[in-house]
Amino acid sequence: MNPTTALSEFLRTRRARLQPEDVDLPDYGGRRRVAGLRREELAHLAGVSVDYYTRLEQGRVGNPSDAVLDAVARALRLAPDESGHLHRLARPAGRTRRRATTRQQPRPSLLRLLDQLDHTPAMVMGHRMDILAWNRAAAAVFGDYGALPPEHRNIARITFLDPASRDLFADWTTCARENVAFLHLEAGRRPDDPHLAELIGQLCLGSPDFNTIWAQHPVADKTSGRKLFHHPVVGLLDLAYDTLRPADDPDQALITYTADPDTPSDDALRMLLSWAVSR
Repeated sequence: MNPTTALSEFLRTRRARLQPEDVDLPDYGGRRRVAGLRREELAHLAGVSVDYYTRLEQGRVGNPSDAVLDAVARALRLAPDESGHLHRLARPAGRTRRRATTRQQPRPSLLRLLDQLDHTPAMVMGHRMDILAWNRAAAAVFGDYGALPPEHRNIARITFLDPASRDLFADWTTCARENVAFLHLEAGRRPDDPHLAELIGQLCLGSPDFNTIWAQHPVADKTSGRKLFHHPVVGLLDLAYDTLRPADDPDQALITYTADPDTPSDDALRMLLSWAVSR
C-alpha cells in the first residue's frame, strides 16, 4: 500500500506488457534483458528525458504535472481507470484523503431498494468489497452470508479463501482478477486505510493465487459484465451484473444480477428462487 512502491510496480508492469511493434517502434532485434519496452523507449514515446522517466518510475519525482502523466498514460496505452490510478499514485499530495471507518453501514435508501428486488439477486458492497447487505435471492445463488462472521463477509476474501467459490464460479480466474483489480484501485485511493491494508495482507498470506495476480497490478473499477455460475441446485446460470452507485456516496454500491429474458438461465433462476422460498 506504499504509494511509491505501488507506482514503481504499476509502471513496470505496464511497460512489460508492451512490445515495440505495439507502439510503432522499430525492433532492432537482440536479446532484451527485461520484458516489454525499455525505459528509453517509453521516455521517447512520452516526450520526456530518460532520466526524468527513470526517476518517475522510481517514485523520485515529487510533483509531476498532469501533462506529463497524461503523456505517459498515452504512451503506455492505459485504460481510463489505469490512467486515473497513475495520477493518484504519482501525486499523493493532491489526493483527497478519505476517512477510514471500521465497517461501513449500508445506506437506508439502498436497503429499501434491496427489499424491492424480491426476484433479483442483489447485494450492497462497500469500498473494501465488504458485503454490507443482501437479499434472499442473493443468498439462494451465492449462499447464506449470514452464516459467516461479519468480518468474513467480503467478496474478495470469499473468492480467494473459500474453496467453494472455485466450484461456484465457472470462470474463477477472471472473477479473481476482477477482484484484485478493484482492490488495487481502492488501495490507490486509500493508501492510509488500515482495514484495507489488513485485508490485502490476509489475502497475500492466505492465497498464492492472490499474490500472483496482485504482482501483475491489474487496475479496474467494478462496473458491469457477465458471470457464469455452476449452481449445485439448478446447474449453469449465465447472469449479467450491474453496479449502481449513489452519486453522493460512491463508496458503496448496489450490485444486481439478472438473466436475459426467455433463456435457460432465466428459467433456472426462477426455479431456484421458487425453491428457496419453499424452503
